Amino acid sequence: MVSGKKKPLVVVTRKLPDSTETRMRELFDTRLNLDDTPMTPAQLAEAVRTADILVPTVSDEITAELLSQPDIRLKLIANFGNGVDNIDVAAAIARGIMVTNTPKVLTEDTADMTMALLLAVPRRLIEGASILTEGKDWPGWSPTWMLGHRIGGKRLGIIGMGRIGQALARRAHAFGLQIHYHNRRPVAPQIEEELGATYWDSLDQMLARMDFISVNCPHTPATFHLLSARRLKLIRKDAYVINTARGEVIDEATLTKLIEDGEIAGAALDVFENEPAVNPKLVRLAKAGKVVLLPHMGSATLEGRVEMGEKVMINIRTFLDGHKPPDRVLPGIA
Repeated sequence: MVSGKKKPLVVVTRKLPDSTETRMRELFDTRLNLDDTPMTPAQLAEAVRTADILVPTVSDEITAELLSQPDIRLKLIANFGNGVDNIDVAAAIARGIMVTNTPKVLTEDTADMTMALLLAVPRRLIEGASILTEGKDWPGWSPTWMLGHRIGGKRLGIIGMGRIGQALARRAHAFGLQIHYHNRRPVAPQIEEELGATYWDSLDQMLARMDFISVNCPHTPATFHLLSARRLKLIRKDAYVINTARGEVIDEATLTKLIEDGEIAGAALDVFENEPAVNPKLVRLAKAGKVVLLPHMGSATLEGRVEMGEKVMINIRTFLDGHKPPDRVLPGIA
């Protein structure tokens, strides 16, 4: 534990909301990243060596190699984010470094965005908006022009029925979608009854029967390419794939090829397998109206980011007071 009267050095890797940064400066000896330029590997290594507490984000890879540097002072990694796939949690704990995250903050924001994308793809919202904003010729209303598909009465298959999956299910249920889901285990019976949700033990069988597939599971070694080339080929030709979770869960190259070939109707992606790089073929498909692409905006609300900052500070202060932080991450549970 950090001791003495001197405030612990807290290194923040990216720009946070002004109110969060101001409060962190009041509480700790805080080193901020005001221009929001991602740290280089060398800068991140130096931060790990010198900080008492590191506040990274999803864009910072905290590897076992970084944590194996000699004479590091680091005692806490207070991740600014729910997912911790950017951190080698086992390596951190083996070095006596605690890891925390910020769960239960972005559930509603991410579910809102997922629902927006679920509407945007079949109703061709981005494609239609571009007619007016990109100087294209709009001939006026026509009974057969820019036809999309309604979502009411269709089947939605949710992969991952955690907090975000359930929040999406409640929204989709209100829109008249039939709710199906695949999870490691069924949710509580009362939740299934509330949502009218059908559990599928077999992901393969669910994929082959859905009109919409939404990825809402975390990225872990077990879920890397969960939607593999083989599984993607099970999806119906008139179905759509939505992903607001992590790009690594989908074999992106295969998904792109299947959409190009007309084997899947389309997709809406807020996350990418190699972000911030985006497959140029996906961009071409977006320009052709086959997919909707967003730059990882699912949780991007000011309210959500401020709440995340508050959780980070609570975790840090609890740790410094000698107690277990409320959002401690354990190996195998991350």
